[in-house]
Amino acid sequence: MKTIIASLLFLLAGAAIYADDTPFIVPMDKDGVQRVEVLGGDYFFKPRHIVVKINQPVEMLVRKDGWVIPHTIVIDAPEASIKVNVSLSRDPKVIAFTPTKVGSYPFYCDKKPPFLASHREKGMEGILEVVE
Repeated sequence: MKTIIASLLFLLAGAAIYADDTPFIVPMDKDGVQRVEVLGGDYFFKPRHIVVKINQPVEMLVRKDGWVIPHTIVIDAPEASIKVNVSLSRDPKVIAFTPTKVGSYPFYCDKKPPFLASHREKGMEGILEVVE
């Protein structure tokens, strides 16, 4: 019984980590670039809520957790000069852009297996918030 309870608590704690919507305010490096690492995995992004400043360069270092299931990161906000559609891999990739409009822009995985819910529908999405 103790083993079952311990396993359940471990699973709940892991789910809480990936469901965390606490805004991550991206710090400005000395060179003026806002850098953030984003991990995508089985129906999660971490962090899920990213806050950056307008008109300042952003570099997202993106990678996936796991081996088999394919994932992407998509941000479709041309009005803010942000257009991203990158396949995630275990090797980190750098995505660079400079947001030009304040607002909240969704990012998500656009994968959808046949006859099943999309990764986005399963919770693999987040918010990129651009502030003054």
